[in-house]
Amino acid sequence: MAEKKLRVGVIGVGYVSKNNFLPVLPRFDDVEFVGLMAGKLENAQQAQRLCGAQQAVATLEAFVSLGLDCAFVLTPKQCHAEQISFLLEQGIDVYSEKPMATTLKDAARIAEAAAKTGNKLMIGFNRRYAPVCQKAKAVYGEGSPEVIIAQKNRPATEYRATLENAIHMVDLMRYYGGEVKDVNALTKFTDPYYETFTTAQLEFENGASGMLIAARCSGQWEETIELHGNNRSAFIKMPDSVTVTDAEEQHKTAMTPLAMGWAKSEDKLGFTNAIRHFLDCVRDGKTPLTDAADAYKTHELLDRILRAAGLPAMD
Repeated sequence: MAEKKLRVGVIGVGYVSKNNFLPVLPRFDDVEFVGLMAGKLENAQQAQRLCGAQQAVATLEAFVSLGLDCAFVLTPKQCHAEQISFLLEQGIDVYSEKPMATTLKDAARIAEAAAKTGNKLMIGFNRRYAPVCQKAKAVYGEGSPEVIIAQKNRPATEYRATLENAIHMVDLMRYYGGEVKDVNALTKFTDPYYETFTTAQLEFENGASGMLIAARCSGQWEETIELHGNNRSAFIKMPDSVTVTDAEEQHKTAMTPLAMGWAKSEDKLGFTNAIRHFLDCVRDGKTPLTDAADAYKTHELLDRILRAAGLPAMD
């Protein structure tokens, strides 16, 4: 007897959805891509033609009426709190893009809703699932590095730049180093909602040290992570390579050649692995690695960094 397919729906058909989710979901044999939702029906219908979803709708009520097992919330962050809460209350497991909410209060409420309903909520911190980041994690096994340096830099600022983008690096720092004891931070801005940079030094509960650099004055986009400890180091250049060194040798893994030159962003940046992890958790009744409770800790740490820097916090 064939295994029952998971009935899956997607809310949101913007850039991230079209590039990293809609091309991936049809690849899985155990998925029935039931429906797409967008605020404008014509946008959902256009995306439907690209990915082959069965139906296109424009309201949450119509979306949940499709009989979904799980849903992907890929809308702007200000929509997440309302949409996630509604889906959880309807008994649907949810994967949501980061952040889970724009305030800690809403994030806590959503985490409580997930716990109360018993439905799964996974937040899309896809960098944890990127092959180069997972390979670096394996260098330290069950242990952790003693020094972590994480950078996410871009040429121009945007509204609440540190909240919008550095959250991925903050989550990776927790992934590698555990929970944080103390935070010190600096920032520069003319308008506090459009900062030029934020830097933060973190003291982890295990005694490790971390440095976060989130510049909006760099030449180009870049994400790099360095891990040092136990006389071993891992140097990650997202999303393409990781170099592991010790006292005797250096070994570099590059992503693009592994796919005969056709490596795609959804694979290199961890979206494919994250989506598959969520689907497996829904099917097998397991807890996602980046579930609501764990993701809340990343949001809380980011709030501490913003406050320490003198930037608007997640109130």
